[in-house]
Amino acid sequence: MQVLNILRITTLTITAVILSGCHGLPKKIDEIATWTNQELYAEAQDAFTAGDWGRCSKHFKLLEARDPFGYFAQQAQIKIPYCQWKDGEKAAAKQAADHFIQLHPDHPDIAYIYYLKGLLGFNDDLSIFSHFIAPNIIERDPQVLHDSYDAFRIVVTKYPHSKYALDATQRMRYISNALAEHEVSTADYYYRRGAYIAAINRAQTALKEYKNSTATEDALHIMILSYRALQQKQLSDDTQRVLESTFPDSVYVLRHTNAP
Repeated sequence: MQVLNILRITTLTITAVILSGCHGLPKKIDEIATWTNQELYAEAQDAFTAGDWGRCSKHFKLLEARDPFGYFAQQAQIKIPYCQWKDGEKAAAKQAADHFIQLHPDHPDIAYIYYLKGLLGFNDDLSIFSHFIAPNIIERDPQVLHDSYDAFRIVVTKYPHSKYALDATQRMRYISNALAEHEVSTADYYYRRGAYIAAINRAQTALKEYKNSTATEDALHIMILSYRALQQKQLSDDTQRVLESTFPDSVYVLRHTNAP
């Protein structure tokens, strides 16, 4: 009987603790629910300043949901994509940025949102084309950088006097060079496998789409090699003259001049 009594007391105690805990949960939730928009915004701002990106995103999204067209909600919509980006939620950040652009196309901070969209694809893919593993070249998808370029281009063309325009211009130049290098790397991949026409096409794309890029010299070099492999002497000689006039000190000039 004594053992049974002890078990009953223990069970009642555990139950009381559980019930007590359950009663505490709504209280915590209700505490946030009773905050004014200004208090919630202040809490979200504190998280933003502290770099607590998950909490920052959560509070700003809650603020937006309360009053989608209010002042604080609009401020939250500006901060949400940044918090999500810093929290590693890039897809959500892009969606939030697009949502803001759709709702507020004439907002004073719209240039910043486009600039942020550019950053979403720029930072992590900054050097994705620097070193290619040959078997995987064709599998590479440069679309992320294309999207980033398009966002920066909007900043430069539509908001040239914004404080983001200069940096966006520099990032566009880098992306253009990276995409050109991608085309030339792919052209080289085709050339080494005997697909000379495909190699020429990709090298020509680098020349036409990304003028004056850092890959121009290599693109001309691959075209010369491919034309020679196809026994297209006239086209090879014409391309070589372009190489010599554009890059007179190129190592490829001497190499092609001495070629049989």
